[in-house]
Amino acid sequence: MAAQQATEAPTRVGPPAGIWDIDTSHTSVEFVARHIFTKVRGRFDDFSGSITIAGDPRTARAEATIQTASVKTFDARRDGHLRSPDFFGAEDWPVISFRSSEIEPLGEDRYRVTGDLTVRDVTREIDLVTEFVGWGLDHYGKERATFTASTRVNREDFGLTWNVALDAGGWLVGRDVDLQLEIAVVRRADD
Repeated sequence: MAAQQATEAPTRVGPPAGIWDIDTSHTSVEFVARHIFTKVRGRFDDFSGSITIAGDPRTARAEATIQTASVKTFDARRDGHLRSPDFFGAEDWPVISFRSSEIEPLGEDRYRVTGDLTVRDVTREIDLVTEFVGWGLDHYGKERATFTASTRVNREDFGLTWNVALDAGGWLVGRDVDLQLEIAVVRRADD
């Protein structure tokens, strides 16, 4: 019996209940999309949000906002095009938002976080496959937790339909966009 217990994987305890704010200096909001026949990687640099954790992980809630003008793909011309009305229309629609509606445990510190993603005032339900990485005290004594999350969305579902047909067949910009998040949060001191 003791040998069997020694081989069982330890159960990780999740972060305590409270409101946890996104630590933007340790969080990345990135995307990958096809451009011609290659993958282009980009990110957003200006975002905020929080996770409200309760005793039961299924009752946790997450919300975030992203400033569309902060998009970066490390090509100034492409970044300007992404901010234009052809894509994000940053002047008319400065914010992308996400608000969770349901969290389903998938086992092994993994969850399906379902929620509403709004881009260009178009809202669609998406599922983020999310993994709880861990939590603890940092060297300043603050409680921190880390999660990863990813999903694939069709950009055309959100009104980002601009494209150009290629002479060789296919399209200049792919429809599918992979979203990849590395999320660090800090528990609010007054919580």
